[in-house]
Amino acid sequence: MSQFMSVNNRNIKVEGRVIRKACVDGEKYCFLDDPEPIVESLRYCGTRIDLFTFMQRVSETVPKYRYPMGWDNFAALRVTTFDNWWNNQIRSFPRNRARQAEKRGVTLHEVPFDNALVTGIWEIYNESPVRQGKRFPHYGMSIEQVRRYAGTFLDQSVFIGAFLGDKLIGFAKLTIDETRTQAGLMHILSLISQRDKAPTNAIIAQAVRSCAERQIPYLVYANFAYGKKQSDSLSDFKLNNGFQRIDVPRYYVPLTALGWIVFRLGLHHKLIDRIPDRFMTIFRNFRSAWYNRKVRSSHEAL
Repeated sequence: MSQFMSVNNRNIKVEGRVIRKACVDGEKYCFLDDPEPIVESLRYCGTRIDLFTFMQRVSETVPKYRYPMGWDNFAALRVTTFDNWWNNQIRSFPRNRARQAEKRGVTLHEVPFDNALVTGIWEIYNESPVRQGKRFPHYGMSIEQVRRYAGTFLDQSVFIGAFLGDKLIGFAKLTIDETRTQAGLMHILSLISQRDKAPTNAIIAQAVRSCAERQIPYLVYANFAYGKKQSDSLSDFKLNNGFQRIDVPRYYVPLTALGWIVFRLGLHHKLIDRIPDRFMTIFRNFRSAWYNRKVRSSHEAL
């Protein structure tokens, strides 16, 4: 269960019971240009926090601070113009898929965060309990839950809708950092039933166009790699669309004696990140087969 607190006009998220770790809420979309006041306030905030972590922007690949650190990564696309991305940065397959979306009647445009968009997102979330071979955590959300979940950081976000006629078949949320250096794909999802129309490829194209029009130099699609998991279908999708891995410093600031022990022993990393990728591949294949069988069984029971 996460706890949220306001520190120096920043929302801080605290997680964990035994080891209490904190970070900036939305840390991949909100960054600290002067972390020292936050660090000092957290030391004396009256809430036990063992370890505070934060990272630099995608444009800042050289360490700026003297705190203990490691490395994190972004899947990032350098944006100049839409034409440069279309002609020089992507491979032929995603280009053909984006054309396919247009030929099959998919239209793309920026949309306001209103009841129509929330309802469309709710329908997409509740299409299937399983996506990419694992349980989809947003399945079963009510419309009000979707409104709260998708409605964060509205003052710095742009929503893109993919439509077939008047029906929303896919969407993305671009969240722009305070310096307008990078726009992060905070949400991007499409209806599985409309996969043949390639709405996700079309959404990526519109996201590039939206960044280019605003002169935002980087479009970020979460991480390129997670822990020991270096490649999968999603990272291949990112690579085909011109995204590259960019490593950035991630800082770990121990605030208690326990925090120092945790950092020295490497316990600040998730346990799953320590498991060799070959074992995780076996687990993911088993999980995917199990969930797919479960979905088939539920459909047959209807």
